[in-house]
Amino acid sequence: MHSLQRILLILTLATSNIAFGHAVVTHNSLKLKPVPVNQASQVELSFNSKVELDLSEVFLVSAGDVMTPVSASLGAKPGQVLLDLPALAPGEYAIKLKIFAADGHLSEDLLRFFVKEPK
Repeated sequence: MHSLQRILLILTLATSNIAFGHAVVTHNSLKLKPVPVNQASQVELSFNSKVELDLSEVFLVSAGDVMTPVSASLGAKPGQVLLDLPALAPGEYAIKLKIFAADGHLSEDLLRFFVKEPK
């Protein structure tokens, strides 16, 4: 009976590491602050863990699935990343993320957004 409990404990610990080992976006400024038309801007992302930007990749995806690398820097808070976007014309875009958590797990995400003329 004790060996079964040990096996269950080991499996629980192993799967909890898988579930919580990835860097997940918990907040992005795109929801609160739209990207302005034809002006360079900055997007703030918050992750649930520290990230390794040297091993990570961030791209701006535009019409025709054109991917352009985006400059990323660490913010003042743990898990905060700042992205520098170029001036963008009105249209549909996405930010494609391949982020390494500090513990070495890779996470991928796609954040879609629109750039619209003000009304």
